[in-house]
Amino acid sequence: MTYDYDLFVIGAGSGGLAASKRAASYGAKVAIAENDLVGGTCVIRGCVPKKLMVYGSHFPALFREAAGYGWQVGAATLNWEHFITSIDQEVRRLSQLHISFLEKAGVELISGKGKLLDPHTVEVGDKKYTANKILIAVGGRPIKPQMPGFEHGITSNEIFHLQKQPKHIVIIGAGYIGTEFACIMRGLGSEVTQITRGDKILKGFDDDIRDNIEAGMNNHGINMIKHNIVKQVEKVPEGLKLTLSDETQQPLIADTFLIATGRAPNVDGLGLENAGVELVSGSIEGPGYTGMKAIAVNERSQTSQENIYAVGDVTDRINLTPVAIGEGRAFADSEFGNNQRLFSHETVATAIFSSPEAATVGLTEAEAREKYGDAVKIFKTKFRPMYYVLPGVEEKTMMKLVVDGNTDRVLGAHMVGDNAAEIIQGIAIAVKMGATKKDFDATVGIHPSAAEEFVTMR
Repeated sequence: MTYDYDLFVIGAGSGGLAASKRAASYGAKVAIAENDLVGGTCVIRGCVPKKLMVYGSHFPALFREAAGYGWQVGAATLNWEHFITSIDQEVRRLSQLHISFLEKAGVELISGKGKLLDPHTVEVGDKKYTANKILIAVGGRPIKPQMPGFEHGITSNEIFHLQKQPKHIVIIGAGYIGTEFACIMRGLGSEVTQITRGDKILKGFDDDIRDNIEAGMNNHGINMIKHNIVKQVEKVPEGLKLTLSDETQQPLIADTFLIATGRAPNVDGLGLENAGVELVSGSIEGPGYTGMKAIAVNERSQTSQENIYAVGDVTDRINLTPVAIGEGRAFADSEFGNNQRLFSHETVATAIFSSPEAATVGLTEAEAREKYGDAVKIFKTKFRPMYYVLPGVEEKTMMKLVVDGNTDRVLGAHMVGDNAAEIIQGIAIAVKMGATKKDFDATVGIHPSAAEEFVTMR
């Protein structure tokens, strides 16, 4: 049978862009459909604008710390409109850049939302397109629990477009999104309250990362309320009134309420049922949530329909931009490049751009002990970096190695502190290659630097 395209991609985010360009480089005829700005969550309303906000939030501390080095810095104020507008302009510039990359690769961009009509047909608007293979890469979306008054809250989608800087922002959610924005907004000068259901933030990360980030957040003046949920939100003359589940807690008054309680795969409206694509249950649970579904895939990113594939957050495996890109390229190499390969989801490094920053690769201490028992050895250090000595600031850096005592292999590396992401990226290469603690010990450190601590821990 003759098809319009060799590959039709639904969704021009990180995974879809990577797969479409790679497939086109092998000579495939490729089209990609997108109903929003090209670039996906990462470029439009995720890691790129968020990281720019992180950079902006660091300046007030830098101004204060400069005094310790003899600099006289005058009163500093933030032009919020300029800040937000500049970020939006950069987002749109990058989106246009991705469009030009598609054009250069020979990928046809079709504007609109793709919907499956059958295993080989996609409908976009009032037109139908056929393809030999279809890739679904539509990502995920933030979700709001169905609780009274939550329509007054915003999500991580809207926070990049606030017209005014919040005086007091209340954030619910203990994951990396809630934690990062709590730190961003506090750094920018807003009063911040973060509400969590559990005892600790950042479930799934090493406990030393969780504890040290939280200690830093407390030190920076973020108010944390634990073991609570927001039961109701009401509009009042002063702003928003938030009633908590703990009746001993006074209601909170804030002008902005950020809901950062999770993300769900974007499976609605895709017509998956028309093509026989199966779903699996996701992991979000708690008061006010409905069931979450993700596209089921095998290790080759193949769905239950043999010619349809899915990558990225819509599959709810590891929801990270580089993972979606890696999955997309592995799919294209295997299906169009005569290079059968699988993307490895093992030993994936990641970072939390909080204040203090953190990054990690490999097993947590708890995971290692569950797998290797008493053979696990822990090497850890905590210190005040040299930079903070003259300003007299009590900022701490924590570094940790998790080692298998039987083989001496480094199973995990964890860090909280300045430039953690940059440092762990290099450490991740060694951990991925199976380096031992002796390999770390034999490496000469760069002095004076914080990173040298990873090769001097005894």
